[in-house]
Amino acid sequence: MARNAELVRQWEILRAIDGARNGIAIAKLAADRDVHPRTIRRDIDALGRAGFPLYDEKVNGTSMWKLRAKPFRSLEHSGMGVTELGALYFGRAVLTALTGPIFESDADRALLKVERATPLASRKAVEQLPRVLNAKKNGRKKQDERKLREVATRALDAITRQRCVTMRYASASTGRTKDYAVEPQRLSYADGGVYLTAWVPDYGQLRTFAMERIETLALSDDRFEPRPLPIEPFSNSLGVHSGPAESIAIEFTSDAANYVQSREWHRSQQIEERADGSVLLRLEVCNDCRFAAGSSASARRRGWWRRRRWRRTFWRSFNGHVMRICLE
Repeated sequence: MARNAELVRQWEILRAIDGARNGIAIAKLAADRDVHPRTIRRDIDALGRAGFPLYDEKVNGTSMWKLRAKPFRSLEHSGMGVTELGALYFGRAVLTALTGPIFESDADRALLKVERATPLASRKAVEQLPRVLNAKKNGRKKQDERKLREVATRALDAITRQRCVTMRYASASTGRTKDYAVEPQRLSYADGGVYLTAWVPDYGQLRTFAMERIETLALSDDRFEPRPLPIEPFSNSLGVHSGPAESIAIEFTSDAANYVQSREWHRSQQIEERADGSVLLRLEVCNDCRFAAGSSASARRRGWWRRRRWRRTFWRSFNGHVMRICLE
């Protein structure tokens, strides 16, 4: 654990030096990280041994530390620096944690090409990045990962080439399997899975398909023009749904107040603190299946809960502390 903290600190120091046009003093680096200046000197020595061209230059009697040049010279034409490289590694870790192996091997190959462009002396530091910049793999849908990768690859190919596809889809809501001819528009991650947004000519509208439920997908010779899409997928939903936004209010017990207030559930949210410590969360979202009553919830309009699509337990997303959910 201590070693990881040391590596993270050294990474932060390198970022700070790389981002300081006129250099930065050891005292400043130490104060920002609440460590002794000797610790910073040891970290700078370690970074130098790893191949990063750090040097100090006197400015008004103070040693200002700088990065002599971009350590990844072969990447200079793209303007990529060490912090951008770290962002790529972290992005790969998050992508893999969220979506599984769909794009994992492609991301690995892309980063391998980047690593080959780094000087040998710097690769030791680069090789540490996957260990200190990582993400937890949690909450993904269960799926046939090999099949999902094949389907996603074909779907992405169809989207970029603007080719129509035919596919067989097993619907979770109806329990039926159906063949579709669609115009694929976008792949999106949401709620633990990857989804295909496609224009369905037979319906004259955009539909969302869970990728793990697509049994077969094949490109056709027909082409299509891209359709207008929302900038953010499922923007009116807390889950993976579409529809007009409605005003919805959710009351939470006092012991959930900190938990609710510490997160951004939706960009429309407004949180009202109550005298008894409870909180009221107001949202402008579509009336989707995340709004379902659990055993501890009561609603002012109980008929709303009886409809089949609201029966899932939304309250579990908030650790069971929902007091009341209502449409306003």
